[in-house]
Amino acid sequence: MEKSLLLLMLLVSFTLPMASFDVEAAEVTYDGRSLIIDDHSKILFSGSIHYPRSTPQMWPKLIAKAKEGGVDVIQTYVFWNLHEPRPGQYDFSGRYDLVRFIKEIQAQELYVCLRIGPYIESEWTYGGFPFWLHDIPDIVYRTYNEPFKLYMQNFTTKIVNMMQSEGLYASQGGPIILSQIENEYQNIEKAFGEDGPRYVEWAGKKAVGLKTGVPWVMCKQTDAPDPVINTCNGMKCGETFTGPNSPNKPALWTENWTSFYQVYGGEPYIRSAEDIAFHVTLFIARKNGSYVNYYMYHGGTNFGRTSSAYVITSYYDQAPLDEYGLIRQPKWGHLKELHATIKSCSATILQGMQRNFSLGQLQEGYVFEEEEGECVAFLVNNDNVNMFTVQFRNRSYQLPPKSISILPDCQNVTFNTATVNTKSNRRIISPVQTFNSADKWEEFQDVIPSFDQTSLISNSLLEHMNTTKDISDYLWYTLRFEHNLPCSEPKLHVLSAAHVAHAFSDGTYLGGAHGSHDVKSFTLQVSLTLNEGTNNISILSVMVGLPDSGAFLERRFAGLTTVEIQCTEKSYDLTNSTWGYQVGLVGEQLKIYEEQKSSPNQWYQLGMNCSDRRLIWYKTAFDSPKGDDPIALNLESMGKGEAWVNGQSIGRYWISFHDSKDQPSQTLYHVPRSFLKDSGNTLVLFEEGGGNPLDISLNTVSTTNVEDR
Repeated sequence: MEKSLLLLMLLVSFTLPMASFDVEAAEVTYDGRSLIIDDHSKILFSGSIHYPRSTPQMWPKLIAKAKEGGVDVIQTYVFWNLHEPRPGQYDFSGRYDLVRFIKEIQAQELYVCLRIGPYIESEWTYGGFPFWLHDIPDIVYRTYNEPFKLYMQNFTTKIVNMMQSEGLYASQGGPIILSQIENEYQNIEKAFGEDGPRYVEWAGKKAVGLKTGVPWVMCKQTDAPDPVINTCNGMKCGETFTGPNSPNKPALWTENWTSFYQVYGGEPYIRSAEDIAFHVTLFIARKNGSYVNYYMYHGGTNFGRTSSAYVITSYYDQAPLDEYGLIRQPKWGHLKELHATIKSCSATILQGMQRNFSLGQLQEGYVFEEEEGECVAFLVNNDNVNMFTVQFRNRSYQLPPKSISILPDCQNVTFNTATVNTKSNRRIISPVQTFNSADKWEEFQDVIPSFDQTSLISNSLLEHMNTTKDISDYLWYTLRFEHNLPCSEPKLHVLSAAHVAHAFSDGTYLGGAHGSHDVKSFTLQVSLTLNEGTNNISILSVMVGLPDSGAFLERRFAGLTTVEIQCTEKSYDLTNSTWGYQVGLVGEQLKIYEEQKSSPNQWYQLGMNCSDRRLIWYKTAFDSPKGDDPIALNLESMGKGEAWVNGQSIGRYWISFHDSKDQPSQTLYHVPRSFLKDSGNTLVLFEEGGGNPLDISLNTVSTTNVEDR
């Protein structure tokens, strides 16, 4: 009896820990048709949701809405610069809690595609690389370079080990069914000569060697080495994808762009629900596609300084779930209907024999038919303008312009990509609080440094990014010189490869200029008053995000390249003079945006004139709006700068940069409710110049259906 009891106790002790996990390992493989999960071939719809572009409090609802919309998989990048801000020091807390995000997806019974990269691009500053990588001796990014390979492999292994320790791969009973290594490398591969293909081969081999138990993919990489699957990115993969590089690999679409990222000075790209549905359906019908990921399904917010060069703070707001997590109709509903239609006949699509045929000059058909008689048809009208009537199996079908009709039984149309049954909705912005009382605002004037106040000295113009190490957008270039030469009508002439420049002479503002996303340098030329004797020039160089793409990213140059004083008589080149430098702003060094770091004696009552002042910090308090609607600050009256709520940056703003229609690219800035307290919230704005905080407002955001006309 005692031995039996002891045996029973030992069995219980071994089995009890497993009882809390209702998981079963799944085998994920693939063939030339699809991913195969536990011997079941799958057509999968996926949606990109990036965990740091929202908040943990938002994740459950975002995932639930994606699932309700017919999404099977949540796809996300892994953000190296967030997780390893310093070599060997890791952060997976708060919005960076990757494990928590994936477990929330698992709890809602969806799969995960984990795009480790660790280069991601993603309109994310420096393509996701931590800037300390720049200082590794002899490093060349994204090629067969030993220093880069070492750090890339270390981080990739770190993430894989973390996922494995948490049991998150499907092979362990977790939700991760796919992983990605690298990202759109083929765009730059030729720049590295023979080392490009060598690097691709190495990256694929190292990834597979991590033994995750699930397939790996490389997007836009036709030479992806076996068994890594090459995938398509773009808006029209049903037309552009050249196909898997092996007959044993399925056709996967890792980025179907639901709109496009927006830059300051640019207008939003509106991609219709009809166009998305058309190209998804065409990919399935023409390319035997079996996995489609919407990039983005929810874009979210580029909080802090995370967006890449010139990219606005709002990210893919035109996605099926908008920046605030609200459903955008008809995009969400139309795609949901498409997903349901495809899933109703997915077995036949995957198992049936595909054949295609002409139905007209711009019309075609695709049929998937099984031996037992099950049949699915796709009738395609590629004419952008005209309705067309086609004959198929002794029946007539009217095809709207640029559309595909899906016939799950080869007889009855259950879905047409151009026929939208979902009502449109629109966003309602409701002001709940204004900030027009000057006595409720305080201000702090940042300091314009002179040469004597700087400690970093160089006899040349230093490169901006390598000097700031990305701890600030701002770098001061200061110069002191003696003026005793003839110079009539002097002008300060500056060439810059940064994004913005502001010039001061003896503390007086001279003027500013900026570049754009498509022009990589700009000129600042302003009139200058020269004093007999000592003159002090201070130029503030500004970056609005670091570059995120291209070969030899580690060699990229930013900052001032030429400084001259141009006179009627001649020009005086100051480029190689003795310059003094200050990294960042005084307010940043004081962390004046953090309540616990801010001293009351640093702040003063708001002055009478606040509409055209430079380098000013503003602070006020507000209470949280009632209810649970998302919240946004309307900063339309501001110029350019950054905003913080309770010490957390809600991102950069650049209202003064107008698009071709003379409108700001973004005026509303998302304030997640999890950033707020019920009362006594602190709002801090840093304004480079020209903004008026008295005209901003706090708003709630909601949607309403658009009535039929």
